[in-house]
Amino acid sequence: MNGRVKGRDMENILKRIVERKKEVIARLLRERAFPPDLHGPYPHSLPFRPHCSFLEALTIGPFPRIVAEVKRASPSKGTLNPGLDPVNQAMLYQEGGAKAISVLTDDHFQGTLNDLEAVAAAVEVPVLRKDFILDPIQLKESLVAGASGVLLIVGILSSRKLSELAEKSLELGLEPLVEIHTRGEMERALATPARIIGINSRNLKTFQVDLGVVETLAPLVPEDRVLVAESGISARGDVERLMAGGIENFLVGEALVRAGDPREKLQELLGHG
Repeated sequence: MNGRVKGRDMENILKRIVERKKEVIARLLRERAFPPDLHGPYPHSLPFRPHCSFLEALTIGPFPRIVAEVKRASPSKGTLNPGLDPVNQAMLYQEGGAKAISVLTDDHFQGTLNDLEAVAAAVEVPVLRKDFILDPIQLKESLVAGASGVLLIVGILSSRKLSELAEKSLELGLEPLVEIHTRGEMERALATPARIIGINSRNLKTFQVDLGVVETLAPLVPEDRVLVAESGISARGDVERLMAGGIENFLVGEALVRAGDPREKLQELLGHG
């Protein structure tokens, strides 16, 4: 997909992504790729684990703290960086000061689980699996691939499934980042044990971006939760605007993927440029 897509077409794309993911999950369950017991960490051949947890990466040290994202494409904008090498990109992020790495593993973003596995083995910071997580088997899959955290999108999950996935993530030692876009989704997120709340300024149904969403919802989050601003952050001014509202953590993708020098762009966003 190389053209821009808007409006109802994006909502349809989201539905297709979720339906496609259900097919992938059904295959995983048929193949019984992982043991059925999901109540403890997978005991065999886990990859290298970072020196700190995903939660610690977002709470320790000076802010702003940036989770830098590896993605080749976007459903709304098509291919972003056709020659992107996930490991090289992640290493540049780490050198530039990123506190954690997010890796898109969904094929609609031209991502794969192999990308996450390769990145997790190469970097020393925590890695977040960004995908459309619908079933506990994807949590086991994420852990074995080297993830330290997983994205859970409130907008595609029932309240019961959201709570189940958040609880099982924590049981496995994976930190869930629960993503919301509205006040109603915020209430559902806060009803789970998840400690990290991501406020996405991009509406997943229209893919329109509004940083005002973050500014409006951030004050509603209790102090015992960690906040991450997602999407729409492209310049130092965006970071400063949201820091004025108390945001300390930022997930940045497109601006870094498109940058000629991701390290330099990170330094700019961090206020060191």
